[in-house]
Amino acid sequence: MEFWLRRWGAALGATAATAAMVYFSNGLHPWWPLMWFAPLPVLVFALRRPAWEAGVVAFVAMMAGGLNLWSYLRVLGAPPVAWVVDFSMEALVFAAAVLLLRRLVRRGEMWSGWLALPALWVAFEYVRNLLWPHGSAACLAYSQLKFLPFLQLASLTGPWGMSFVLLLFAAGVALGIHLWGAARGQAVRILSVTAGVVAAVLVFGAVRLAGHQPGPEVRVGLVASDADNNWLPAQPGAATQRLFREYAEQAESLFARGAQVVVIPENLGVVSDADGAEADAIFQPVVDRAGGMLVAGMSHISGKVAWNEARVYAAGEPVRAYHKHHLLPPFETRLFIPGHGRLMFAGVGTAANDRWGVEICKDMDFTEPARGYGRAGVGLMLVPGWDFVVDAF
Repeated sequence: MEFWLRRWGAALGATAATAAMVYFSNGLHPWWPLMWFAPLPVLVFALRRPAWEAGVVAFVAMMAGGLNLWSYLRVLGAPPVAWVVDFSMEALVFAAAVLLLRRLVRRGEMWSGWLALPALWVAFEYVRNLLWPHGSAACLAYSQLKFLPFLQLASLTGPWGMSFVLLLFAAGVALGIHLWGAARGQAVRILSVTAGVVAAVLVFGAVRLAGHQPGPEVRVGLVASDADNNWLPAQPGAATQRLFREYAEQAESLFARGAQVVVIPENLGVVSDADGAEADAIFQPVVDRAGGMLVAGMSHISGKVAWNEARVYAAGEPVRAYHKHHLLPPFETRLFIPGHGRLMFAGVGTAANDRWGVEICKDMDFTEPARGYGRAGVGLMLVPGWDFVVDAF
């Protein structure tokens, strides 16, 4: 009886520890330090136990950790099966990566085992980014947004390099623990190289943060109101016009306080071709008086089609529009058609010689159009967003 308690107690303990750390280190309110250690209990367990036990523990731990997004998917209107499919696939890949690490270590290929977990996981994240309607969302790198020195790695590798280093660290520590008694010298070497990689990444990040960023300073004002917690855009006509005027008043106040650009949320209200000029007549005079720029999001209906649109108002310039490329399923894909082109323009004030661009909310989870903007020399992105209070982070 004592043997079975120890055997299954270790399995339950590893599962619970990893699941809890994944739950609290990822999702809508991530506590980033936990993600560095989240895989560790499962990895230490897997290196000491039969393959089937290791696979089950890894799968269940990752699946349970994903419960932190269950309620959020319900907020977004996704059916329960969407959570089951997405997170069972993620848990299956994690279990496969853990088993690959275990297999290589059992064959004595320690360095290959060290690399196996992060390599397989990042390959999965990258392929998912190409095929999934949510792009890079749910990458482990998203858990590290508040760890600014580490976040700088994204400037070289995107989120993939960040996920790789996170899992490389956990794999290295797990191997160090596993080898400490029988092969201490090799354990020290693996731990040293692991620490060296992480240290190099953090030094790079610290230097990048401390460096002077070229170009002018731009003051940007942001306006949003969730007072009525209403997710739906204002209806066409008087309701939309009234809301636009309220936002225009707040934008004018921010311009008076020194803002050069004001960004307000996406999907504020619904405009048609017929009343689009009325919306422009509300916002354009504000920027003309201030000599600034304003980006406003709205639903634009034109005949039988509709776009999720960001309209750009600049002093003395014609109104420009950008249409959201990546629509949030399920409800946006039912309402809008996706856009395709990028929108670039000159900045304002001291940044008049710079090039700026626009995206909308979900577009930021995808490498395109972001990389296209980067290749075109865009230095500042203005991005209206439409969040749901619970995902304000």
